Amino acid sequence: MGSALHEEAIIDPRFGFFVNHNLVEYHVPVHADIPAIEAIFLPGVDDKINLLKIKVVCELGICGAGAALAIAVFNACGVRIRNYPLTLDKVLPALPVIA
Repeated sequence: MGSALHEEAIIDPRFGFFVNHNLVEYHVPVHADIPAIEAIFLPGVDDKINLLKIKVVCELGICGAGAALAIAVFNACGVRIRNYPLTLDKVLPALPVIA
């Protein structure tokens, strides 16, 4: 969700350096930006997988979240954005003009 809505590495075209190279200039979502996430534990123990005896999905389980947000923007206003972050400056020029 952060990469789809906020995170962007801005590069200075003159020198090729990152302009926002630390977390002060790089906006990442905080607790107030993200809705509640529910962790689901499945029954059963696998004592061969690791020391904690649990299986995890991690990033694989949420890799489609950014695409889902892009589809939600398209369904809401008809503008298809194909690169992140999904910002207003990419939506407004593509909106149809209403007379």
